[in-house]
Amino acid sequence: MYSSNVDYHRATSVADAVKTLEKNKGAKLLAGGHSLIPSMKLRVANPAVLVDIGHIKSLSGIKVTKKEVKIGALTTHAAVAASAELKAACPILPEAAALIADPQVRNRGTIGGSLANADPAADYPTLMLALDATFTVTGPKGEREIEANKFFKDLFTTALKRDEVLTSITVPAYGNMPGMGGAYLKHRHPASSYAVVGIAAMIGLMDGKVARAVVVAGGITANPMHAVAVESALADMEPTEANISAAADNMDIEATLGDSYASSEYRAHLAKVMAKRALMLAAQRAGG
Repeated sequence: MYSSNVDYHRATSVADAVKTLEKNKGAKLLAGGHSLIPSMKLRVANPAVLVDIGHIKSLSGIKVTKKEVKIGALTTHAAVAASAELKAACPILPEAAALIADPQVRNRGTIGGSLANADPAADYPTLMLALDATFTVTGPKGEREIEANKFFKDLFTTALKRDEVLTSITVPAYGNMPGMGGAYLKHRHPASSYAVVGIAAMIGLMDGKVARAVVVAGGITANPMHAVAVESALADMEPTEANISAAADNMDIEATLGDSYASSEYRAHLAKVMAKRALMLAAQRAGG
């Protein structure tokens, strides 16, 4: 099926893109296009205007400091996966980016496009919640920042306004913090390589005990969620296999998504199993 007729505008700058979005209520941003174009062909999405931001160079690139990493929204999955600086500063991100789809998608798809689309089966939203990321967006009134826990609102719905552009993502450079480790594991759908269930885990150790534990599950609810009971169960515990296994059994997120491949009950079971594995790996990495 072909999409309906649509006007096309190639933005020359972020300001130009924002201005076009502001003037056209039915406009949609086009970055890598891996989600939008198929939706248009199926007539699920029918934008009046496509605003192509794929040629705005200022929206690409990775900047690393001792404390944080700033990633341009148009940075491709392949660039995230290949960045040596990122592998040292925030290794969980390139680890996950390398698991996305196939080389064609990774070389065209962008981190910002994935986050703005907010697919419940995408990998980045789960990671961003686990990392306490901050999103910088630009609109008619200038820039504003949105915390990850306030960015994802519902299925394919974010806090972005219709005339705003996601320009960059900032995450902590936890690789430079002693005693910190992270891991991302997912059960891949055999056809799409999307996450049937994705688990992001972070462990911070102090004097051999867990000073900080983060567990976020994606793919089982409309938006990724913290497994608060699992995180609490690990506080001040030694990161042994027995303690981690017992904590993972406290998975308190009720799975609401399911399909012919994986029911909600199956996803809930997977989340427990994968949380244990991700936490074990994160603890090993935290211990050096």
